[in-house]
Amino acid sequence: MAYKIISSQCTACSACEPECPNVAIYEKDGTFVINPKKCTECIGYFDDAQCVAVCPVENTCVIDNSYPRYQA
Repeated sequence: MAYKIISSQCTACSACEPECPNVAIYEKDGTFVINPKKCTECIGYFDDAQCVAVCPVENTCVIDNSYPRYQA
């Protein structure tokens, strides 16, 4: 599963963008979004998803259940 950013909660602080090892996070229309095709849930890089770890707003970066779990 990929992560997604709930746009209504995103403060556009940009903390997540430089932390993504897959360059899956980008700014769009004043908030940040995650490209699900690039998101690997940080598997193989970190123990925890970095977008979740650095986001100052709790429950803004969440699992997107509409995509299958990432397989390394």
